[in-house]
Amino acid sequence: MSVKVRIPTPLQKLTGDQAIVEVDANNIDGLLNGLEQTHPGIKERICDESGKVRRFVNVYLNEEDIRFLQKEETPVKDGDEVSIVPAIAGG
Repeated sequence: MSVKVRIPTPLQKLTGDQAIVEVDANNIDGLLNGLEQTHPGIKERICDESGKVRRFVNVYLNEEDIRFLQKEETPVKDGDEVSIVPAIAGG
């Protein structure tokens, strides 16, 4: 199942400057693993040591936060769009 993944600007250096990549996966965890296979080093920027999405990184499936769905086990289907959005802090 091909899912479009929107890559934030700070991580695009790991995807060859691509803002959108496509990954075949059945759920968010599989999608993150697929990203890592094709773009080594990206998963450690998104996930902690246990493989969970870092608390300062937001992941949206079709504009819905996966934290309110099934987190990393959230299923994805062909044509879905996933956005990875790092939290921004300032002051």
